Amino acid sequence: MAASLPPTRPRIPGSGLAKGLAVTLRTMTRKHGTEQYPDTLPELPPRTRGVIGLFEENCTVCMLCARECPDWCIYIDSHKETVPPAAPGGRERSRNVLDRFAIDFSLCMYCGICIEVCPFDALFWSPEFEYAETDIHELTHERDKLREWMWTVPAPPALDPGAEEPKEIAAARKTAEKLAAAAQAEAAQAEAARADGAPAGPEEGDA
Repeated sequence: MAASLPPTRPRIPGSGLAKGLAVTLRTMTRKHGTEQYPDTLPELPPRTRGVIGLFEENCTVCMLCARECPDWCIYIDSHKETVPPAAPGGRERSRNVLDRFAIDFSLCMYCGICIEVCPFDALFWSPEFEYAETDIHELTHERDKLREWMWTVPAPPALDPGAEEPKEIAAARKTAEKLAAAAQAEAAQAEAARADGAPAGPEEGDA
């Protein structure tokens, strides 16, 4: 014997339409979240993770960023150059010279590991996000483009009043103080030498 279905309440004609209109009226009074991009640009936080900028002067071609990248999207080429000795009788040194630094942003997952592991502060987050391309091969950006994005990197936040001074800033300040003291000492020695070697003034002789 088939089970009998529970009795259903009779539906009021037009109740579905009334519910739909109620939802429409309720959402009409709310502030919409749609932004008319690109006519209206979004207001992004200052530390937005957009793209990665390269400060080429700090790069020593240590390859640490490329080795630690989980997506293997960083490509680096370099060659060695011989540097003459800094002082007579010294030894020549060799240094790595960067030839190519590129990031394939079609593979990058923006984890930031390359920025964290860089020991020389050569990589930074840029809030730039408008770099879409119609061809996926054009998402591999070379060092010229990465250097251009460095100009959009915001300045580091100010230190807390009670925070300790970073060792890099303390070392730079001590070096600047030593250089200033040495320059003052040289200026004082030069002034003393000029005073000692200055010709004597005309002496008063007998008439």
